[in-house]
Amino acid sequence: QVQLVESGGGEVQPGGSLRLSCAASGRIFSIDAMSWYRQAPGGQRERVARITSGGYTNYADSVQGRFTISRDDAKNTVYLQMNSLKTEDTATYVCNADIRPQIGSMSYGFWGEGTRVTVSS
Repeated sequence: QVQLVESGGGEVQPGGSLRLSCAASGRIFSIDAMSWYRQAPGGQRERVARITSGGYTNYADSVQGRFTISRDDAKNTVYLQMNSLKTEDTATYVCNADIRPQIGSMSYGFWGEGTRVTVSS
């Protein structure tokens, strides 16, 4: 009923930039918080950034000052602008959104499939 599709991943050299997008589609009344997580090979999933419906943001210490999360509610899309990328940013980046499918309903968490980011020289 709801799909989250990420795009924008790829390979980049250290110091480079990438912009990830995650578009939600399907039965959506409204979207509460939207987040980006990442998981490196052999590592645990960690939350990178989160943005509330009111635009409040927070970031993991490891990306603070380098990554910027934003959202376009008209497009049901969340973005992650990643600058000054480091090799340790290499991971699969996954989108998460708390979505209300209809008016008056509770919100449910949905996940995308992920997009791969590789930072390598």
